[in-house]
Amino acid sequence: MSRPLVSVFDASNAGSVVAQANLPAVMTAPIRPDIVNYVHNLMSKNSRQAYAVSKKAGMQTPAVSWGTGRAVARIPRVPGGGTSRSGQGAFGNMCRGGRMFAPTKIWRRWHRKINVNQRRYAVSSALAASAVVPLVMARGHRVDAVPEFPLVLSDSVNTCSKTKDALAILKAFGADADVQKCKDSRKVRTGSGKMRNRRFVMRRGPLVVYANDEGIVRGFKNLSGVECASVDNLNLLDLAPGGHLGRFVIWTQGAFNKLDEIFGTLEKDSASKSGFNLPHGNMTNADLARIINSDEIQSVVKPAVAVGNVLPKKRNPLKNADVMAALNPYAATAKARSAEKAAASRKNRQSTLKARRAFSTRRKAFVKAAALDGDVTF
Repeated sequence: MSRPLVSVFDASNAGSVVAQANLPAVMTAPIRPDIVNYVHNLMSKNSRQAYAVSKKAGMQTPAVSWGTGRAVARIPRVPGGGTSRSGQGAFGNMCRGGRMFAPTKIWRRWHRKINVNQRRYAVSSALAASAVVPLVMARGHRVDAVPEFPLVLSDSVNTCSKTKDALAILKAFGADADVQKCKDSRKVRTGSGKMRNRRFVMRRGPLVVYANDEGIVRGFKNLSGVECASVDNLNLLDLAPGGHLGRFVIWTQGAFNKLDEIFGTLEKDSASKSGFNLPHGNMTNADLARIINSDEIQSVVKPAVAVGNVLPKKRNPLKNADVMAALNPYAATAKARSAEKAAASRKNRQSTLKARRAFSTRRKAFVKAAALDGDVTF
């Protein structure tokens, strides 16, 4: 697969292009913010130092509870007298001068293991994002005047050991605005860190990636926000600070050409990363609408159906005779027999009630006649 060409600029003359270089295959890797954020979160935990409170803190008093019956809480209390400390609650996390709840221990699980392939995938995504101008600008870098992305300079920049020369190079390629942004952002840190040898905070600027250090680190390291990294030791913490993709990266020609050797291509394995296959997207062309509407696809797909199948409304067979007849042809006969039986039952009940009423009438007449004075006639 052919890849775009990237211009290699002369470090001493910003207007001249000394060579053309193929875009490394790693620059075409899928950009996965989820993986980058996940790996960055775990990696950032691996530089923590263990801390814990003293095991004796809050427990250095022979306090005992006064027990019950004295109208005070049963918390242990400091013994003695003659001082306001006497009788104060101790030990509990709710007490002044007591220990904390669940005192911290130094054997907490501080560090995290990370899958090697996940780390490599994250670095590949971060490198690919560094070549996308909108992502770089969205991260806050001032790159309006940068002539091309990715920005590749000739190897003569490796010998730049003076800070004024490094600043002149950045200014020639429009990267000085990002350095000035970092310089202006320097301010005192909020929180207690200002008293712990990290008093100031500052935004991140360009990352200069080199293959051979011939003084380039010495020249660039004192510029505000500028960091240097070897192409053989690229770190996700530098390529995506804070887990955010789109770091402004300035490449030397040697480092840029070495990326295919380090990360491999889609046809060739990496020379230094054993078992690593360069990630690639499932689609080489992401314009799905264009693919679907192409003549090649439309010539083999089924024609569109104007009206889909309309599902009939479901009817209750217990309330609809036609549906019941379709489900059970004997239902009509059974219903007629049931009606006939009910009619016969009503007729028999009427005759039975008539006989009962006649008997009741005769009984009432007998009782009435028997209640009269004189002879009883039947």
